[in-house]
Amino acid sequence: MKAIILLATLKKEGLSNTQVLSEFLGEHLRKQKVEVEIIKLVQHNILPGTYDNMGAGDEWPAILAKIIAADIIIFATPIWWSNMSSEMQKVIERLDNIHDEILEGKPSRLENKVGGIVITGDSDGAQHIIADVANFFNAIGIILPPYSTLSVMYEGQAKGTKTSREELWKKYEQEYTSTAEKMVSQLLKFAAK
Repeated sequence: MKAIILLATLKKEGLSNTQVLSEFLGEHLRKQKVEVEIIKLVQHNILPGTYDNMGAGDEWPAILAKIIAADIIIFATPIWWSNMSSEMQKVIERLDNIHDEILEGKPSRLENKVGGIVITGDSDGAQHIIADVANFFNAIGIILPPYSTLSVMYEGQAKGTKTSREELWKKYEQEYTSTAEKMVSQLLKFAAK
């Protein structure tokens, strides 16, 4: 079974809270023999647009092929002003072509794939993002099982805070292991159907 985590941090380099949480979830998936790939979107040239291929230099087609090949698709984003990052919004815009195909009467290329959501921030806004992503998943045929979100609102993730990777991992292990395990269990249960 394959899982892809679309990591929508805005940080090309350096410590990213969302990346650490994605790696934490990835470890729990690997423990269940799931092959996991994390794609750090900001390190790829994903052109703006709403089609599968926006022309020369667009790296989205290769990412889309990996999404289509995956059984489990995780959207991972930080919160900025109560919203997902611009990188995550760009993914939604680029996947809009699949929605167009559905409106034309074609089957979704993502039908019956299983989705999950990872969110980091230092203040509230997770419910708003979960609602938006859940609505989008529903529109393109991705199943969002119950308990398949992992959101951490923690002041140690605030912009400019110097929380180390080790401190973040310890926090996640201590307080979010059972949540991650339940999420993985749900993702696998629904992906196996």
